[in-house]
Amino acid sequence: MNNSEIRVLVVDDEEPIRRLLKKELSRKGLHTESAEDGNAAIDILRQGTFDIILLDIVMPGIDGISLMKKLKADPQRPAIIVLTGKATVDTAVEAMKSGAYDYLTKPYKIEELILIIHRAYEHIRLERENRLLHQELSRKEYLEDFVGGSKQFMEMLSLIKKIAPTDSTVLIQGESGTGKELAANTIWKYSKRKNNSFIALNCSTLSENLLESELFGHEKGAFTNAYQIKHGLVEVADKGTLFLDEVGEISMGIQARLLRFLDSGEFRRVGSNKNLTVDVRVIAATNKSLIEAVKRGEFREDLFYRLNVINVTIPPLRERKEDIEELFRYFLRKYSQRLGKPVTDIKPEAMEMLNNYHWPGNVRELENVIERAVILCDSETIGHEDISINIRSLSKEDRPYSSLEDMERDYILKVLMETDGNQSRASRLLGIDRKTLYLKLKKYGIDEVTRKL
Repeated sequence: MNNSEIRVLVVDDEEPIRRLLKKELSRKGLHTESAEDGNAAIDILRQGTFDIILLDIVMPGIDGISLMKKLKADPQRPAIIVLTGKATVDTAVEAMKSGAYDYLTKPYKIEELILIIHRAYEHIRLERENRLLHQELSRKEYLEDFVGGSKQFMEMLSLIKKIAPTDSTVLIQGESGTGKELAANTIWKYSKRKNNSFIALNCSTLSENLLESELFGHEKGAFTNAYQIKHGLVEVADKGTLFLDEVGEISMGIQARLLRFLDSGEFRRVGSNKNLTVDVRVIAATNKSLIEAVKRGEFREDLFYRLNVINVTIPPLRERKEDIEELFRYFLRKYSQRLGKPVTDIKPEAMEMLNNYHWPGNVRELENVIERAVILCDSETIGHEDISINIRSLSKEDRPYSSLEDMERDYILKVLMETDGNQSRASRLLGIDRKTLYLKLKKYGIDEVTRKL
């Protein structure tokens, strides 16, 4: 094991201990930084990634236990080794219950500490690898969940199976909630690359600089806090498939780099002048009209044609209403099992409500409605009173939309109205994270509206 790969953060309010540990660990080749309390540690952790935290428990402000609780929800949290005085062994035991990897009682031998750091690093490395493995296994199980039997759906599925064995770039288009990532997953499942990685990235959630680093990686020292080489997703996906969701949101600068990569398979990490080559199949997706974006000068025409080698358009749910009942049955089984409720059927009038609704949020909205219905249902059969959809939208055609963006804007606004402007609840109902919702509110100018709700 190369010690320089291990990044250690020492958190202790005693300056002599911080100085001593930083000196000794650096001499052993470990990259080491220090923080005088929990607040300083949080600031440092926001700026970079660490593998190990050496943590004192008794500190002013945010103490060790409180810091551990804050970090517990982070899936990329470092392994924590508690350093404690003899009088606080009970607190160290509490820290172990809160997720610490191990603890040492002061005074301790540096060689013993190094040994525990190595064990903790191996533990966190395996934990991260297992998390990725579970994600892949969950993804493979989820691949079976592409549900439908309508003519439009079967034609789309037939096209997917036909194009999957090729290595051609694919552009998937469809409104929000139609299942674009699921379509990408299915292409991967039937491809020659199915035994290699499938890496997904939502392009709308990152700034230009972060997106460039995430895609292409960066060299050590490329910018502040770039302490080590970062391998970009194009490298991680080598021999596999890279899925770029919401590709229409990327900046013109990244578009140019992406075009060069698609043309040659070559790229450079940020801060490097060396060309690297990988073998990656790219699948992109968008819920906006890229042709309109090209006309507005917001998207490169040459990149559009490079991405659009094969086009898969997912029809909205309102255009394949024959699939609603099959989708309903699927989601009913899923959530009755997950919630432990024996809900097995639906009353005819409730099914009619589902069939007559326009479904601006598509399959994602239907899934949310069924989950809520199972929660609300007090019997084995879902009734109309359990269906939470806007009754005014039934049995009528909504106004025509000039673009997918107009439809998405109206749907986001509708959900925000239903949640009284609560963005956390709205993002859950929409099936997106808070940051993506925030960006869409800014994009559509809805943020001013939500302040008045």
